[in-house]
Amino acid sequence: MKRLSGWDAMLLYSETPNVHMHTLKIAIIEIGDIGGRTFGVQEFRDVLRGRLHKLAPFRYQLVDIPYKFHRPMWRENCDVDLEYHIRPVTLPAPGGRRELDEAIGRIASTPLDRKRPLWEMYFIDGLADGRIAVVGKIHHALADGVASANLMAQGMDLQAGPHGDDDTYVPDPPPSRSELLRTALRDHLRQIGRVPATFKYTSEGVNRVRRSTRKLSPELTRPFAPPPSFINHILTTDRTFATASLALADIKETSKHLGVSINDLVLAISGGALRKLLLQYDGKADHPLLASVPMSYDFSRERISGNYFTGVLIPVPVDSDDPLERVQRAHEAATSAKESNNLIGPELISRWSNYMPPVAAESLFRWLSNRDGENKVLNLNISNVPGPREYGRVGGALVTEIYSVGPLTASSGLNITVWSYVDEFNISVIADGATVDDPHEVTSALLDEFIEIRRAAGLSEELTAVEKAMAQA
Repeated sequence: MKRLSGWDAMLLYSETPNVHMHTLKIAIIEIGDIGGRTFGVQEFRDVLRGRLHKLAPFRYQLVDIPYKFHRPMWRENCDVDLEYHIRPVTLPAPGGRRELDEAIGRIASTPLDRKRPLWEMYFIDGLADGRIAVVGKIHHALADGVASANLMAQGMDLQAGPHGDDDTYVPDPPPSRSELLRTALRDHLRQIGRVPATFKYTSEGVNRVRRSTRKLSPELTRPFAPPPSFINHILTTDRTFATASLALADIKETSKHLGVSINDLVLAISGGALRKLLLQYDGKADHPLLASVPMSYDFSRERISGNYFTGVLIPVPVDSDDPLERVQRAHEAATSAKESNNLIGPELISRWSNYMPPVAAESLFRWLSNRDGENKVLNLNISNVPGPREYGRVGGALVTEIYSVGPLTASSGLNITVWSYVDEFNISVIADGATVDDPHEVTSALLDEFIEIRRAAGLSEELTAVEKAMAQA
């Protein structure tokens, strides 16, 4: 047994009937090179069964504390019913990317069952090109983006040859009620002992900010007033999904030419796309949007669970009609936000979240999820996570593409997530069913904006073959 950290628990508390806090990982798998063997849902279950000893979070079961006296715990080794957790889906004809995206949207529209380990996988066949897709639906309380990337690497054969690991594990017995209360009391006492260190960490951060010549940006000192937009409304339970892909080499060339980071470029591309959508849906784009951008402070390659990030608020320059100005402003805003985050201390919120009472936290998030549609915290979430740099295999079959997307948060109906894989720069968009008419409007606008930035920078506007295929899809 181990207790959820305060930050992990906050991601659990923030889930409500209309705010689902799971992330999605999508792998496109080529099965034409496995020597004529069949590879169906049962074969996939067999592969995963042999890997469960390496995928510890998939064996975690949530255990609530009586009377909500403390944060929940993970029972670390429980029985896993792969018939339940791994489910077959067949796409309707013609089995193209649009049909796949629609199926993923339906998968995203239902919450995970908290009585079972907090993950599901969907084995999707019927794709027109003979490939299959595997969609992993994982609760954010289990893993952040970095941990998810490491977990996915553990689940794939990234290197040829036998692994030689023991493929068994012994399930742990469920804890007793009295045991849960005793361990909760002991942990509360330990947590009280950590209060001085938490105050010290906070004080040091405040002093660094006071001494710094670079002060917090206005957007970060008043983060509760993002502008109203079509993105922000009370969420429904429906989700829609869309993907697009760019060549990572083109992204790197563009960022190097403009002297900005890839993260800066993601913000600038998002800003241009969102400007077009704001003009379409709201008829105006005269104020920057406020995006929450996750920044990790634990990049360990061995970590496969837990959340070690902070959400940094960054203004997205949708109010500029010049693509290169948007790039520069995104770069400056991101630089300022990162410096401010480092000054105040990247662990500040996660440390204080350890002291948030479960009942109070759950009540707060229920209230936030059903208040008026103008989000007073942020407009949307945008993230960029570097994925595996080598091609992986599942049961000998080649994983050709990987996509990932995070959840929607209260009153924020759009999330843009980039997940690079080998030489691809893969974009995923998840939207509430009431946010846009078609989520592919967002991915098309993102591709168009990248071309516009390259045109303004004097770079070639020609798309690679894979980019053209995705754009036409």
